Amino acid sequence: MAQFSQVIPILRIFDEAIAKTFYLDFLGFSLDWEHRFEPEMPLYMQISKGSIQIHLSEHHGDCCPGAGIRINMSGVREFQKRTDR
Repeated sequence: MAQFSQVIPILRIFDEAIAKTFYLDFLGFSLDWEHRFEPEMPLYMQISKGSIQIHLSEHHGDCCPGAGIRINMSGVREFQKRTDR
């Protein structure tokens, strides 16, 4: 019998520095790994926070720009007010 265990969304990014500033510095995700086929090739990386994993990709065909995801959480007001960013 088939069992589904996890969904990992892939979000399109256009600027590595801006994406890292937003996801890592502002939202507090951790960088798990990065991959490029060659130094000047598009970046593909995984970030995580708690049990959430997200893939971020500069590759043109991986996903649509403007996609959205919903992450269920508690403590959103405290997270929004935190000062460690």
